[in-house]
Amino acid sequence: MTDTAAPASPPARLYLASASPRRRELLTQMGLAHEVLLVPAPPGEDEPQHPGESAADYVQRTARDKALRGRDWMRDRGLPRLPLLAADTTVILAGQVLGKPADRDDAFRILRALSGSAHEVRTAVAVWAGDRLLEAVSITEVRMRELADDEIGRYCDSGEPYGKAGAYGIQGLAGAFISHIAGSYTGVMGLPVFETANLLRAAGIQTP
Repeated sequence: MTDTAAPASPPARLYLASASPRRRELLTQMGLAHEVLLVPAPPGEDEPQHPGESAADYVQRTARDKALRGRDWMRDRGLPRLPLLAADTTVILAGQVLGKPADRDDAFRILRALSGSAHEVRTAVAVWAGDRLLEAVSITEVRMRELADDEIGRYCDSGEPYGKAGAYGIQGLAGAFISHIAGSYTGVMGLPVFETANLLRAAGIQTP
């Protein structure tokens, strides 16, 4: 009997400056071997919106900041100089950013605000390659059906809303709440495949 060695994993072609399992899943779906860089967040409030900063500017700045912190982390540790990808997803209702819920009450409040209305999901992608920063934004309109309070409560109890902008994940249980989207489904998940592939090709990484 001959032992068969497991195939070696392909070498990473880029760094992902994000711990998001959804972004990892989407890069894998794109056929892109990658390595996650767990870059520490700066001290203080998590991704604060600056005074007077629009929601559109906020999401782009946040993705850009993540990419630049990842670049510095890579350089400081003498890591191989691979392209680095960062992203940020923001849910916007009536011009206001709806971030990650702090607790169950906050998740309930956010979902009650989204119930029965249309909102916008913007995902900004930033790629640092060589000495260039490449950027793109995906904009998607999402409509959520009217939710009863007991539905919102059960969803909050599922644990799914936490750690997600807008307190929901379209790829999970909340997919049953979404009546219509116009734009990028993968952008709502957290990494728009079309825009990401275009940026990576510009950075010299070919996608299938």
